[in-house]
Amino acid sequence: MRASGAHVRQRFELLSISRRIASGYPMEQRMTRAKRNGLFLVLLSGAFSLTWGLIISRGVPGGVLDLQGVYYGSQCLLHNCDPYNTGELDAFYKKLGVDDPTESLQRHQVKVLYVNLPTTFLFIAPLSLLPWKAAAIIWVGLITVTLLLATLLMWDIGAAYSTGLSTLIACILLANSEVVFATGNTAGLVVSLTVIGTWCFVRQRFVAIGILCLAAALAIKPHDAGLVWLFFIFAGPMYRRWALRSFVITAILGVIAFTWVSCAVPNWMPEILKNLSTISGPHGLNAPGPNTATSNSAAMVIDLQAAVSVFSDRPAVYNTVSYVICGTMLNLWCIKTLRSQLSQSAVWLGLATIVPLTILVTYHRPYDAKLLLLCVPACCSLWSQGHKACKLAAVLTAASATLTGDIPLAMSVVIYRSLASSFGGPAQKLLTLFLTQPAPLTLLAVAVFYLWAYIQLNPSSTSLPPSGNRIAVTGGTVTAR
Repeated sequence: MRASGAHVRQRFELLSISRRIASGYPMEQRMTRAKRNGLFLVLLSGAFSLTWGLIISRGVPGGVLDLQGVYYGSQCLLHNCDPYNTGELDAFYKKLGVDDPTESLQRHQVKVLYVNLPTTFLFIAPLSLLPWKAAAIIWVGLITVTLLLATLLMWDIGAAYSTGLSTLIACILLANSEVVFATGNTAGLVVSLTVIGTWCFVRQRFVAIGILCLAAALAIKPHDAGLVWLFFIFAGPMYRRWALRSFVITAILGVIAFTWVSCAVPNWMPEILKNLSTISGPHGLNAPGPNTATSNSAAMVIDLQAAVSVFSDRPAVYNTVSYVICGTMLNLWCIKTLRSQLSQSAVWLGLATIVPLTILVTYHRPYDAKLLLLCVPACCSLWSQGHKACKLAAVLTAASATLTGDIPLAMSVVIYRSLASSFGGPAQKLLTLFLTQPAPLTLLAVAVFYLWAYIQLNPSSTSLPPSGNRIAVTGGTVTAR
């Protein structure tokens, strides 16, 4: 009877294995089809944004506006002209015959108020040796390739947990990148390099490329890549070693650039400070207040100061409130990171926490918010766990990706303009907050949620889930691998 019972159990196990293997092939095929469809949608989203962005840029005199500023600024430096001196740079435009007297004050400030760090010259100067049209094509092409690669890398990691959710968030972010391509802002490249470098570090592949990518991002826009770099400094000896190598390369580039610029234009330091004060001061182009040139456009400032300024347009107030909120969260994030031995899942959670804080704590625009790509792995990982609280990750991340996007922001501004005259007093301010500043509100919600998840959930998984189940039989025991 015992032998008969063992024989029955063995036959039952073999039958169960056969059924699971037989059902595994269609499932694997369906998953492959889902990823193929997801890849197509991501590529389609990128093509949509690129096409629309190029159409928008055609309506701007000279084309890609933000690239004009760094391109002609680099040419000015190469021709022994001071790009940080607004008078000299303006005269240089007129000398080249590219000055447009009919352009708006906003476009004029973008071109003549040069506020990029000297290290930016090292990356743009080679382009400035080329004709304008060739330089614009190469630059937009570089942004397109790197941003698409960064999106695909994050989408692929997220798809290991949930193909549908990963595709949804990646498509929302990429389909709302028109301003990135239309303006050619350096943030498009910096964000992409930061994401690519992060992928190399976390996946421990092509680490040398990751070090170079993060170093370049730090050199061009440290306020975009700085806190991501800081996370790797805190995250453990291996990550710290790679992050320090990135910093060494950035420091070398900085010494070269600062020496070059200081020899060519000795007064550049007080001049750049003056330009920053002008462009970030009251009613300046980069000021977060509700009455600035871009506050009612899809290219609005989206830091936390912009939301607080709706109630008090005084720097002493909105800066203090923003720094207290973001500083408290950053301290908690630092303590958690320094005290933990982080698994791979926890690394993605730590990055998902620091990304919205990066955007909130200081000046950023919607194109900087493409850093939310780094939230995709953590979002999909939490979603796959099935907890109700973890499901909130998908809602908040998708909402932040949507409400920092170019098309939704443009729509909210149009709606606000049609409704603003119907409200007054406190109702007017609330309407202004929710319709013109949805980005910082959702980013704050995302930061709070991921900080909670980072501190409380403490995931122990050290690797991504396998792409498919394998069945093993050991001593009559069935094991799914």
